[in-house]
Amino acid sequence: MKLPRFIRTNLLLKITSLNAVVISVRLVISLFVQRLLAEIVGEAGIYKIGQLRSLTQLLTSFTSLGVFNGIVKYVAEYKEDKEQLQKLFSTTFVFTVVGTVVSGTALFLFAPFISEYLFGAETYTYLIRLLAVIVPFISVQRVFNGVVNGLSQYKQFAKIELLSYILSVTLTVVFLLQYDLDGALVAIALTPVVQVSVMLFLFVRVLREYVQFKKLSFATPLAKSLLAFSLMSFVSSILLNYVEIDIRSMLADQLSEEDAGIWTAMTFISKNYMVFSGAIFTLYVIPKFASIHDRSDFNKELLSIYKTLLPIFGIGMIVVYLFRDLVIEIIYPGFTEMSQLFKWQLMGDFIRLASLVLAHQFLAKKMVRNFIFTEVMSLALFYSFAYYFTDQYGVEGVVMAHFVRYIIYFLVVFFLVYRYFRKQRKKEDIET
Repeated sequence: MKLPRFIRTNLLLKITSLNAVVISVRLVISLFVQRLLAEIVGEAGIYKIGQLRSLTQLLTSFTSLGVFNGIVKYVAEYKEDKEQLQKLFSTTFVFTVVGTVVSGTALFLFAPFISEYLFGAETYTYLIRLLAVIVPFISVQRVFNGVVNGLSQYKQFAKIELLSYILSVTLTVVFLLQYDLDGALVAIALTPVVQVSVMLFLFVRVLREYVQFKKLSFATPLAKSLLAFSLMSFVSSILLNYVEIDIRSMLADQLSEEDAGIWTAMTFISKNYMVFSGAIFTLYVIPKFASIHDRSDFNKELLSIYKTLLPIFGIGMIVVYLFRDLVIEIIYPGFTEMSQLFKWQLMGDFIRLASLVLAHQFLAKKMVRNFIFTEVMSLALFYSFAYYFTDQYGVEGVVMAHFVRYIIYFLVVFFLVYRYFRKQRKKEDIET
């Protein structure tokens, strides 16, 4: 079936509509899986699954030393320049080897301590050591994903996302039914293996065209350029997941594991619809902003993105809020305390979406200081407000902190982005 003409002529809408199909399928499958998890492992089990997922997301950035956005940017710029691409991938190869060795060694040696920190007991030492073995797959998946995004291969991206998700979910369900919570945790740890296998199966020809594996050398000609992205990734991804792990542990200690599981379940729902925007940022926003150097052109593009995305998200979030009790009953039966969290989470996510569109200008223009400042500020605000509001309002305080944090974040990012254009204009005036 052909897409309507107004969608076919708008790249952002094409990516959005195709991504919507993938996300819709994922959401339907996720409804079933999350309900199954809720019924079998309960709130405390959801809390442990949240801890493991945060750890794997942290590793996703650290094992490749955070070069994902750098790969997206430079593949988009150099896709016609084989020599520059080879320099990029040789540098990336060194970065991933270093990140993989350090991560795998640390996980294996400190597995008992990490298990104690994440889950409150050394029971899951075996799981941490399994992750240590899987670390190379985590880094390879991240790098190859960057290539797909940099080439704006949104159709291939959709196929890879959908097939890998279906296979990993199938693995999770089988292991869950066979081995309960332990089985689900092992299946989640094995997910990167599934993702790499699918990516190689569907995308290996294109990868060979752009990545000359035999010519990779242990050299870092683009190290300086990629280190900026490593630093930004450390702040945005690694610190973010650490903060989430710590807040989840704080809820378990100060309130209960069940309350930590309630908040984790709320974040799972949030991530399911926010993942809709992830591909749009890497496949469209970063490459587009990277090619724009004039403030008026930026304003037009920003307005176009907002007019396309915000109404879609806004209507979707209103529907989710109105039917929140039904959503809870379908996905997390018995998690009734979650109902009070929706208002703050949804409002915070809407402002977050508007903020992230603007903030991707920092990545597109490699504005490292601005990016790091705003991310550290955002995480510090969330961390501080979460602890303060939790004392006052219980588990609801964490989502209140999420909302307040993104109001401040949006205002600061807006100011810094437009200050950048003012500075650029002054430079041009001086030169002329």
